[in-house]
Amino acid sequence: MEDNEIVALYWERNETAIAETEKKYGRYCYVIAYNVLYCHEDAEECVNDTYLRAWETIPPQRPNALNAYLGKITRNMALNRYEYIHADKRDPRVTEIYDESAFALADRNTDPLDEIALKDAVNSFLAALPAEHRTVFIRRYWYMSEVAAIAKDYRIPEGTVKSILSRTRKKFQKHLEKEGIHL
Repeated sequence: MEDNEIVALYWERNETAIAETEKKYGRYCYVIAYNVLYCHEDAEECVNDTYLRAWETIPPQRPNALNAYLGKITRNMALNRYEYIHADKRDPRVTEIYDESAFALADRNTDPLDEIALKDAVNSFLAALPAEHRTVFIRRYWYMSEVAAIAKDYRIPEGTVKSILSRTRKKFQKHLEKEGIHL
């Protein structure tokens, strides 16, 4: 079933929408949640919460890219669950990613126009990257994949992945500064 058909089911308040969402995007959402939580049960719970949140927010939202919409919901659910579970503990797997990406995770109390400017700056930066660098960067900081997993999937040494990430982070910070965005 096509995404626009699934979204139409949500708008009609047809419960088939959830089943179709699970069929098409269940594994995708699970991987996102699992990469943050490293726990099968917690990841499944986040995915189920994603379906509920989608049901609650479509309508009024009408996402153009259902996979990105669901991915964002899942990632936010997983990060919130991670923070709740590890409030007094520090898990080095996720903490490392947080430390690396502090430039993008800063607590921001900004108006919506600043958020739009940030989104535009991120999109223009990613569009200008070579495909391999873009996918490595997104895998690490959006999907929270481990360096070893990225290296294995792209058949490149871990050191190369770390180098790509380091250089891309520096370029990203310069790009944001050039755009007048200070995190």
